[in-house]
Amino acid sequence: MDLKCIFGLVIIVSRISLSFTLNVNVVIKGSTPIAETDDNFVCATLDWWPTERCNYNQCPWGKAGLLNLDLKKKVLINAIKAFNSLRIKVGGSLQDQVVYGVGEVKNCPNFMKKEGSLFGFSQGCLPMERWDKLNNFFNQTGVKVTFGLNALLGRNKSQSEKGLWAGDWNSQNARDFMKYTISRGYKVDSYEFGNQLSGAGRGARVEAEQYGKDVIVLKNMVKDLHPDPKTQPKVLGPSGFYDEKWFNVFLEVSGQGVVDGVTHHIYNLGPGDGLNLITKIQDPSYLNQVAQTYKGVFNIVNKFKPQSGAWVSESGGALQGGAKDVSPTFADGFWYFDQLGMASTYNHKVFCRQTLIGGNYALLNTTTFIPNPDYYGAVLWHRLMGSIVLAVTQVSNPNLRVYAHCAKKKPGVSIIFINLSKDSSFDVTLSSYEHHRRNLSSTDVAKPNFEFTSHLNREEYHLTALGGDIQGQIVLLNDVPMVPTDTFDIPAMDPKLVNASTPISVAAHSIVYVTIRDFHAPVCV
Repeated sequence: MDLKCIFGLVIIVSRISLSFTLNVNVVIKGSTPIAETDDNFVCATLDWWPTERCNYNQCPWGKAGLLNLDLKKKVLINAIKAFNSLRIKVGGSLQDQVVYGVGEVKNCPNFMKKEGSLFGFSQGCLPMERWDKLNNFFNQTGVKVTFGLNALLGRNKSQSEKGLWAGDWNSQNARDFMKYTISRGYKVDSYEFGNQLSGAGRGARVEAEQYGKDVIVLKNMVKDLHPDPKTQPKVLGPSGFYDEKWFNVFLEVSGQGVVDGVTHHIYNLGPGDGLNLITKIQDPSYLNQVAQTYKGVFNIVNKFKPQSGAWVSESGGALQGGAKDVSPTFADGFWYFDQLGMASTYNHKVFCRQTLIGGNYALLNTTTFIPNPDYYGAVLWHRLMGSIVLAVTQVSNPNLRVYAHCAKKKPGVSIIFINLSKDSSFDVTLSSYEHHRRNLSSTDVAKPNFEFTSHLNREEYHLTALGGDIQGQIVLLNDVPMVPTDTFDIPAMDPKLVNASTPISVAAHSIVYVTIRDFHAPVCV
């Protein structure tokens, strides 16, 4: 054998040795739910940022702000319609500088760069003509609207404490805005009070006791303007980073039955210019750290029992517009879908992705409006993962993240597998916890079984990166590139049918959704 052949053989052997398949058994408990989400769990935001907003020597917002977004773009319309009822949260950093062009507000200026002002911009305004167009757009696309209100009107900057805004909230402009909205027949599902004013705040903060008093004012106003409880919008807050002491005081002051949902923000990847973001989103121990935040919010919600539970009302992974080489790529899905799974297990009802469009962390490309990889996985979650969350046990490998829900369309279960490893693939067998309890001794629990299957096939959706490049922007679904059609329609997202008695193959660096219609899960019947 010549040297060339030997060298080639060494390369082949080395490649084989670097990639291997592990057998994993996943046990799902289907008799009782561990949590329950809203039917519109998947949510995306639209932000106020103007084109001039820049971070990290780049300006990634383009014309994607609420005041300048092209609402007639066919690919945008079709991307939202594909969800068949997407929740959109209207809000963001500048919402506490937005006045509404109605009632006593006669002058309705655009945001302008202004040194020394909050976030470097002057006060801006939402003209009612634009609100009309936004609502026509929401109606056309079947959107469920959460609207973020300005919670700083009437307050003044403290002269003694940096960042603190003191005084009572002036509710008149919000009241006029709501009255206009009602008069036009526009539907708002929920109003969120302020943006990132909790704890230390971001740019501005309000004391918890004052915030709690003002939320009572907002709740009474909503009840006054919407006397029918069936059509009454929810009141949400505080829409900021979790601070246990601040949240406790706010909820104690506001009392029972005022806040319908406790909302908080998650940006657990740090700044968008971080050098090790790819490492973070593939590190299971790093991803696990944010569970402490979810647990804290879960506990405080259990204490005060608001009707609509806990929400993540904004989460973009990386702060300040996202990371241009990571956020719009396939790799971001390792973080995003793990967050959806983790939030749901801690009984969070809604998870709002920052953003639908705008910045580097958008589900849609800000310039072309073409969906980024995370968009397709978000649609699949919305279509497949039902509101009932199930307990999952998998102790074989931390790089395989697994979350299970009752299927959106019953019967059956839907499961997402997230493989963080670039080297290992997994052959997964599923077991029913209830089956083991009935039929097997404790020493046999780890053994796979297929007695829950019949002749039915299971439905599988395998998401992988084109050419294996996880920092690329083309995702494959069952080996088919996901790109809009020539007429700007979202491509078909059909499953492949696989014999239910065979293991589930989860390739390295892949995300896999699986629906099994006849899995033994009594709660999912």
